[in-house]
Amino acid sequence: MSRAAQIEQMTNGQGFVAALDQSGGSTPKALGLYGIGEDAYGSEAEMFDLMHAMRSRIASAPAFTGEKVIGAILFEMTMDRRMGGKPSAQYLWEDRGVVPFLKVDKGLADAADGVRLMKPMPELAALLDRANAHGIFGTKMRSVIDAASPSGIAANVAQQFEVGGTILDHGLVPIIEPEVTISIADKAEAEDLLLAELARRLDDLPKGREVMLKLTLPETANLYKPLVDHPRVMRVVALSGGYSRDEANARLARNTGMIASFSRALTEGLSADQSDAEFNDMIAATIDSIYRASIAG
Repeated sequence: MSRAAQIEQMTNGQGFVAALDQSGGSTPKALGLYGIGEDAYGSEAEMFDLMHAMRSRIASAPAFTGEKVIGAILFEMTMDRRMGGKPSAQYLWEDRGVVPFLKVDKGLADAADGVRLMKPMPELAALLDRANAHGIFGTKMRSVIDAASPSGIAANVAQQFEVGGTILDHGLVPIIEPEVTISIADKAEAEDLLLAELARRLDDLPKGREVMLKLTLPETANLYKPLVDHPRVMRVVALSGGYSRDEANARLARNTGMIASFSRALTEGLSADQSDAEFNDMIAATIDSIYRASIAG
């Protein structure tokens, strides 16, 4: 597996990053939107079997290739399973040309000071070793900002970079994701504070260390352009955050250099009862629309 080719693709490739990393808490909702109700499975194991079948169907669709989907973020259980007869990460890179990432956070702690930090990750080092063994390129970890709280946002970003340092030490590229909730009244103010904190932390990174950023689409177009251009940033990707696909694409197209990393907006319109032809046509149209928004800037 060529690390150099993956670095080139993630740094300069035209396209977007698919987020296929719904965890246990969000899986029932994702399956429900896919047309599989909670009455269709009797255990968590059956639920995850159905979710893996959905992810495999997306990843094996003809349009899901590195031509437009340059990377994909996997849930830990997905990494441990197989697609196309191979371990999932190996299949994505070798058969689809898609660079594999792994979601490593264990969910959110309780809200405090306007933010929700990540829960402790005592087994992170062991997970990163497993990720390397599977050929994973990088990781993703999400925390949340619910208010324009200077101290809360500083703590949020500090935690992200502290964990990011451990990930870099293991030879992986961290996607740092401090998500700003799209519905808060002071979203623009929170984004200004976040920009300043991220820039300060990036300036402190030593030469030779690069991270990726996953950010909520901002109220002010091109607010994060200084981060896109920062020498310690490999790529800035955008989360859809609850915006519809059309709204997310429209906002993304106004932000030069940012590319998509959508989850719910990627699977919008897909259904378990679609024929393979219907499913493949739908995901192809979706991939094309997100791709066009990602390269518009």
